[in-house]
Formats: sequence, C-alpha cells, structure tokens
Amino acid sequence: MVDIAPRPVRRIESFWNRLIRQRQLVFMSFPMLFYVILFAYAPIWGWLMAFQNYKPGFSITDQTWVGLDQFRFLFLDEGFTRVLRNTIAMSFISLILGFATAIGLALLLNEIKKTGFKRLIQTISYLPHFLSWVIVTGLVSMSLSTEGGIVNIVLVKLHLIKEPILWLGEGKYFWGIVGLTNVWKEVGWNTIIYLAAIASVDPSLYEAAEVDGAGRYRKIWNITLPGIRPVIVILLIMNVGWILNGGGFDIQYFLGNGQVLDWSETIDIFVLKYGLRLGNYSLGVAAGIFKTVVSIILLYCANLIAKRLGEERLI
Repeated sequence: MVDIAPRPVRRIESFWNRLIRQRQLVFMSFPMLFYVILFAYAPIWGWLMAFQNYKPGFSITDQTWVGLDQFRFLFLDEGFTRVLRNTIAMSFISLILGFATAIGLALLLNEIKKTGFKRLIQTISYLPHFLSWVIVTGLVSMSLSTEGGIVNIVLVKLHLIKEPILWLGEGKYFWGIVGLTNVWKEVGWNTIIYLAAIASVDPSLYEAAEVDGAGRYRKIWNITLPGIRPVIVILLIMNVGWILNGGGFDIQYFLGNGQVLDWSETIDIFVLKYGLRLGNYSLGVAAGIFKTVVSIILLYCANLIAKRLGEERLI
C-alpha cells in the first residue's frame, strides 16, 4: 500500500479579513464611490419618465403611463435620424483623428533626443487641454471668421481661395472643424499615455534591432507599435463606448448656429432641446436611454472582439 501524504490545505483569506486589512484603501475609495452612486446610479429612477407622459408638478407615480410610445415617436422622427447621423459621423471623425495624431505625436516625441526641446513640445501640445470649451470655441470662431480671421487671410495670401469662406456658415465644413478642434485641444494630453507606454518597452529590443541593421522606421514599426498595442486596444475599447457623444457636447453647442443646424445637432443637444426648452421630458429621457444602451452594447462588442483576437480587454 502506498502511503500518500496529505496535501497542505491552502488557507483562503476571507473577504472580511481582507477588507479589514485594506481598510485604508476602502476609506480612500468612499468619496469616489459616493460620487458614482449619487451622479451615475441614483438618477436612473428618472428613466421611468420615458414610459410616461410626464407633466411637471405631479409625482412620478401619478403620471400617465404610455409604454413605448416615446420610443416609437423617437425612432420614426426624421429629425432624430439626422441627429443620430451627425453624432456618429462626428464621433468617428474625432476618434480616428484623435488616435492617429496622438500616436503619431508620441512616436515623433520619442525620437527627439534633446530632453529640453522634447519637454517644450510636450508642454505646448497639452496646454490647450486645460482651456475651457468656451475659450476654445471662441478662438476657433475668431480664427475662422470672414473679417480678420487668420485662416481666411492665410488661404487668400497663398491664393488657395479667391475670397474668404464662411466656414461656420456651411454645414459641409462643420464635421471637419469639430474633428480638428478636438485634435488641437486634446492631442497633447492623449499623447502622455502613449509616451508612458513607449517608455515601458524593453530598450534591449532596440539595441538588438540596431545590431541587425534595422533603421529608425523599422524599429518603430516592429518594436514600438507592437509594444504599445495593448494600450491602444484598451483606449480604443474605452472610446468606442463614447461613440454617441459626438466628440463632445460643448463644441457643437457653442459653434453650432441656425445655418448649420442640420449638421451640428447631436443627441445631447436633441435631449436638451426637447427636455428643457420644449418641456417634453419624456422624449428627452427616451433619447438618453437609447444613447446609454447603445453605448453599453458597443463597449461590450468591442471588448468581445478584442478577446476573440487575443488582445487586451477591459472585462
């Protein structure tokens, strides 16, 4: 008979013991947890208004229930279809330009060997992030104005256009202006994450590639980009969840006007218009629910695709 020695029992720490041991971290998380519950989860009860013909002045339990009528009206409304088109188009433009420019700037900064010049470029590039959208849109409006706008002056001097263009008065230019403005404001800030990821790449890989005769571009393509690919995938998944934000709310609200309304109105502006200005709270809440549900589905699908491809994922 073979005597089998008993295996040592692995002691599993209980949840409460671990909670007590890490109580300092738990106490530190209370403010953020309270913030999330108060502003992200507590307002969800208001979603009931989307299934009612809500009238101010009455309790939410005393409202007339209309089922899915608000959603039917929303999806059959041509205005909402236009708003959805604008939102998705501006989101994709801002997403593509934002990723391409941030990664490109990070790669260029990584190739700069002079530390002082590199820090100067970084500082200049991420300073616009700290400006409010009121200031940014004001600068954009002045730069694109037909009277004294620097953009029109330069283009006329270079003979690229014959006369000043009313950039903010023609809808065909609005999406591009939103995308470029987002890039100018956020490219430096977004670059910080990629520079941190590049710094974590093993330097010995570059040395080995240099010994093998690889040039600068070959090292970027075969070492740097694969090294930061997990970070790119994670950020892409996170940004996919914000597709229905239209690249932001403030920029469309401040730059938009009656001449470009068919191109500038997004879901958030649609909710603001119907919910507050017109007093149709139920329709505004229904549009908000649609935006939230679609964002969750997109986030889950992007995470699932990343999992199938063997990339980093959030869940």
